[in-house]
Amino acid sequence: MTPTRTVPRGFGRIPVTKVSPVIEGGAYPAKAVVGEAVPIRAKVFREGHDAVNASVVLTDPDGNETRHPMKPVAPRGLDPWEAWVRFDTEGPWTFRVEGWSDPWGTWLHNAETKLPAGVDVELVCLEGRDLMERTARAAEQAGEPVEASILRATAQLMIPQRPVADLLDVAAGSGLARAMELHGPRELVSPTADFPVFVDRKRALFSSWYEFFPRSEGATWDADSGTWTSGTFDSCHARLEEIAAMGFDVVYFPPIHPIGEAFRKGRNNTLEPTDVDPGSPWAVGGAAGGHDAIHPDLGDFESFDRLVAKANELGLEIALDFALQASPDHPWVTEHPEWFTTRLDGTIAYAENPPKKYQDIYPINFDNDPEGIYNEVLRILKLWMGHGVRIFRVDNPHTKPVEFWGWVFEQIRATDPDVLFFAEAFTKPEMMHALGKVGFHMSYTYFTWRVTKEELEEYLGELSRDMDAFYRPNFFVNTPDINPFHLQTGNPAIFAIRAILAATLSPSWGVYSGFELFEHAALAPGREEYLDSEKFEYRPRDYAAEPNLNMLLGTLNAIRRAHPALQQLRQIDFHFAPHERLLVFSKTDGDDRVIVLVSLDPDNTVESEVQLDLTTLGLAADAPLRVRDELTGATFTWGARNYVRLTPAQPAHILAVL
Repeated sequence: MTPTRTVPRGFGRIPVTKVSPVIEGGAYPAKAVVGEAVPIRAKVFREGHDAVNASVVLTDPDGNETRHPMKPVAPRGLDPWEAWVRFDTEGPWTFRVEGWSDPWGTWLHNAETKLPAGVDVELVCLEGRDLMERTARAAEQAGEPVEASILRATAQLMIPQRPVADLLDVAAGSGLARAMELHGPRELVSPTADFPVFVDRKRALFSSWYEFFPRSEGATWDADSGTWTSGTFDSCHARLEEIAAMGFDVVYFPPIHPIGEAFRKGRNNTLEPTDVDPGSPWAVGGAAGGHDAIHPDLGDFESFDRLVAKANELGLEIALDFALQASPDHPWVTEHPEWFTTRLDGTIAYAENPPKKYQDIYPINFDNDPEGIYNEVLRILKLWMGHGVRIFRVDNPHTKPVEFWGWVFEQIRATDPDVLFFAEAFTKPEMMHALGKVGFHMSYTYFTWRVTKEELEEYLGELSRDMDAFYRPNFFVNTPDINPFHLQTGNPAIFAIRAILAATLSPSWGVYSGFELFEHAALAPGREEYLDSEKFEYRPRDYAAEPNLNMLLGTLNAIRRAHPALQQLRQIDFHFAPHERLLVFSKTDGDDRVIVLVSLDPDNTVESEVQLDLTTLGLAADAPLRVRDELTGATFTWGARNYVRLTPAQPAHILAVL
């Protein structure tokens, strides 16, 4: 028996290199969710001309191992191997790649080369019979007597005097190939190290988010007294029902804590608030408490618990904003002044993102008392987890140390691995990557600023192939902070286009309330901010007002739920359309195939030929395919070349391959 070559680092007897997904040398686990198809890749090669083969060995959280065959992929001359695997339970897994010498592959290559040329026919048959007999014994030992019988019967057919074509047919038989894959000899087995993968619940990858301010929902204005009455947690229940009816599954609330009085911002971010201005929820902390308290206007913990229970009853989860910062009135400022940065003039430094200034917010200094800050953060998170919060949207995580987040996730994962963290990080790529690597389950992205066909194709290629092991995108179409230039026209078609793109390109997407009503007024020309921003005032809305996108949002979420292909990131392919304002892509997962065609022109009709690469859908290049438009219900027969006409009123096709 040939011994296994255990070389966890460096090259083994059969070299295996460039293994993926491996994050920072294996320091952090790669990302996966239950049921998701995940590619394991490596370069496998050896000296000389004998054949090599490779396998992936998965180890589940209970220590059980399963082996999965890898396949060589193009370009063959560069030795790439690949296997797509699915993890069936949540928790910490590992994988390793085993390279090995493949006697069957070597013999088959020799047979296909030598037999037609009449070279060493007798020896080739003798070696083939011997290999099949050895494999039959291995099948018997594995408890597969039927396979063993087939192998022995096949071995008897390798008679040198038979016609070459018959011998080649025997060698190429699918049954023989399967038996060899299962029981054939694996020599000089050379494993890599075991690399970690953490398998999350599916919502870490696939989710539809809706954001609204609880204080606005049910808020009323009394003209006689000139005062507002805030919305409450209890007045949000009806809105939760409407959101669930549109097919969303996560409702995200901005901070719900007391708001500071000092330097409170007025309407449109002014420094001169009136008595009725509620202030920015992100200025956390006041006389009523800090991150472990609820703003008195919204309710108390009992009403919050009722809200969470209502959401769960509707199949929704509440995602809570975790803004790790403080208003000047936060209890931390007096109890722990060392947690902030004091400038030379004796004042505490407030937050800035030039040209924006946030005089009502003090950033945390993590270097003065890291132990105290770390433990306080953990206490606060566990407090809200105890009230049913299993998702946190983290404000500005890139302004906190990366190693701090790594510590937080290690602590939370040890006790509550189902808790998810969503990074609000619009910053430099390396920081966004690092946050994903240390454990953020998903992140905001640059989607808001990717508008052209070239930009979208390039960005999705990066997300789905270069970053997929550590970074899960959430395509929010707008946020309270970002009123994209392309929406500022108010043209309903661009709102529909951006919603369709976000919902189909990314497995997670999100909408901030008001988008469905085409809210678009900008604070000033050249500014990506909303006029009369809800960050600084109450904004109750009539969500049934016409026109609106309620039906489209509901349809998109229903389509996403019906199609596994739209619930994943990694398997996306772009197809050719000569029109520069027509984006065409397909997504696949197993037998589910979806083709999406979206006009990027909200003002004009787009007409174009479309050339589909059907091989990316697992079909023959000239195969006819029957498709159903999931937006309209219409069915068509398509092929590799098709004509498309899209208008601002109907800017897309979402085609399910039947």
